[in-house]
Amino acid sequence: MIESSSVTSRPRLILASNSPRRRQLLARSDWEFHVIAADVDESQRPHGESPADYVLRLAETKARTIPVQADQIVLAADTAVVDGSDILGKPKDNAEAFAMLTRLRGHTHQVYTGVVLLRQSDGLLLKELSITDVPMRDYSDEEIHAYIQTGDPLDKAGAYAIQHPSFQPVASLEGCYTSVMGLPICYVVRMMHKMDFQFRADVPAPCQTMLEYRCPVSQGILNGTVDHK
Repeated sequence: MIESSSVTSRPRLILASNSPRRRQLLARSDWEFHVIAADVDESQRPHGESPADYVLRLAETKARTIPVQADQIVLAADTAVVDGSDILGKPKDNAEAFAMLTRLRGHTHQVYTGVVLLRQSDGLLLKELSITDVPMRDYSDEEIHAYIQTGDPLDKAGAYAIQHPSFQPVASLEGCYTSVMGLPICYVVRMMHKMDFQFRADVPAPCQTMLEYRCPVSQGILNGTVDHK
């Protein structure tokens, strides 16, 4: 049994991402981890690669790309904003950010997050897919322009962050909040249980406290009765 805590040094958990949101969420878990950002080509494959295949492929590629030691475990994730049949990436400029936010407002789209856990010692690879419905509020053009001026949309898939304190683009949510942020914590916990991690704390609780969000699907995800939410 592997015991994980803030003082455990081996094996080390490696987060294959430089995302400050993923680091923040993982830091709430009471696990020691290091960050090694993975630099991969995030282009969608031609001939209609599905959003699910896309995020899972990129998460696995990230996990397998970074240099780690034999006793380490790699956690990697990839997130895509999906509207209809289109995957919306990071906007290249303010005009594209405005177009994306205009497109998304007033209706529901989906956020797909693929998560991979790779144990180097034996090559065990676990995958999870979270799909969350995200209903956007009917914000105004003026609100969009003010949000773009903050600079926040330019490094976000779909040109928004669900947790932005002033823009607050989402009308309501009944799924996994941390998945929309880029790292569905309850799915990570479920995967780590399969790798015989023992937890000293209720991992989802501090995340929900931080986000001020009472998650309606957390327990279902943890006990395996809810998938893709």
